[in-house]
Amino acid sequence: MSSLTSSNEAQAPVAAGGASSAPPSRSRSAGARARSVQGRSGAWFVLPFAAAFAMFLIWPILSGLWMSFTNQSLTGSGSEFAGLTNYTEALGDAALWQALGNTVIFTVLTAVPLVVLSFVLAYLVYIGLPGQWLWRLSFFAPYLLPVSVAVAIWQWMFQPDFGLFNGLLLRAGFAQIPFLSEGNLAMFSVVVVTVWWTLGFNFLLYLSALNNIPDHLYEAASIDGAGPWRRLFSITIPMINRTTVMIIMLQILASLKVFEQIFLLTNGGPNGATRSVLEYIYDVGFTGYRLGYASAISYLFFALIIVISIVQLRVMNRKSA
Repeated sequence: MSSLTSSNEAQAPVAAGGASSAPPSRSRSAGARARSVQGRSGAWFVLPFAAAFAMFLIWPILSGLWMSFTNQSLTGSGSEFAGLTNYTEALGDAALWQALGNTVIFTVLTAVPLVVLSFVLAYLVYIGLPGQWLWRLSFFAPYLLPVSVAVAIWQWMFQPDFGLFNGLLLRAGFAQIPFLSEGNLAMFSVVVVTVWWTLGFNFLLYLSALNNIPDHLYEAASIDGAGPWRRLFSITIPMINRTTVMIIMLQILASLKVFEQIFLLTNGGPNGATRSVLEYIYDVGFTGYRLGYASAISYLFFALIIVISIVQLRVMNRKSA
């Protein structure tokens, strides 16, 4: 009797488990079916995003690439296959090279002050500049403005007859300055507007990075006798190195894609002195009606940005290492 009872007790957990009593092959097939059902359920959640991704990114990329090998016009005529004709024409296009040079000059002139000046302003606020809330609002507020409003403000100040700057110059006895009608000055004016308008974003990134530096590093450095400049170059700048690398990369890519402020402020003038590559693509495609040629320029510029990004990333990684 005792042996029978012990035998039933030993078998009870196995019988209660149910699934454990099933053959191993049946258990594995049930698990596979459950995973398959879960996979199909997950696919339904991903499907809307995948459809939107394919419709608004993959299809335009492939359509634009095909268009770059044709003579497609904005009017809908002339969609014959043209091979590499658009690409060879772009390499010999003097106006495109001028636009590319303007874009490079604009990138250099804006990237440097937007990195250095934003760090200096963020550091002054971080170390306790009086009226911090006012400075934070003043530096970041322009970034909240739409580009059309920012350009309208500066367009009024640059006007030769009734603008603020020329009015002050005339009252001081100086001659007027053609801020928007002379080539080099027009590019300088676009740079000033861009720096004023976009400085707040980099300022905010730097201020956040500075606030994340542990205070005990500065306390230990002060105990060791390190002065303000030594703490700046030995603690502050190395600790925000990753933020600086990220800002430089974002700034160069954003400057290469400049369009709105130039289009609204100077419309690429005078005589193409401020026309960027994106504005040239816009002019070719929507003013010249040559969508195929505009697509070819777009892909050449896209390839150039990819190359610059890879080189920049490798250089930054070597410096970080």
